[in-house]
Amino acid sequence: MKTAHVLISVVDDDRSVRESLPDLLKEFGFSVKTFSSANEFLISDSIDETRCLILDVAMPGMTGPELQLELARRGQLIPIVYITARKDSTVRPRLMEQGAVECLFKPFSDRALQAALSSALRAP
Repeated sequence: MKTAHVLISVVDDDRSVRESLPDLLKEFGFSVKTFSSANEFLISDSIDETRCLILDVAMPGMTGPELQLELARRGQLIPIVYITARKDSTVRPRLMEQGAVECLFKPFSDRALQAALSSALRAP
């Protein structure tokens, strides 16, 4: 699969993540769009094009898991890689149980993100 036409959408309320992550994703060869909130993503025209969602867990308004539920309710099953700064041992197992492909704790390595994306893009 040619990655240049694969859209990865990043939803994170942290501006530094929205500014730095796209550079790395573009280095990996992906197209990238960023959103500062779940609602911003939901009203965008990018949902149908998005092949993987990199999603913050805790955001003001709608949280990452709430966005995941809303997308499922709409029948839009986009593979999700969560990222979080919250070092809580219960977070990752719970998100994985709810269908996430991966949950990475900030700061994460380039290699860990690349592996998570590879898994997400292989997901059915």
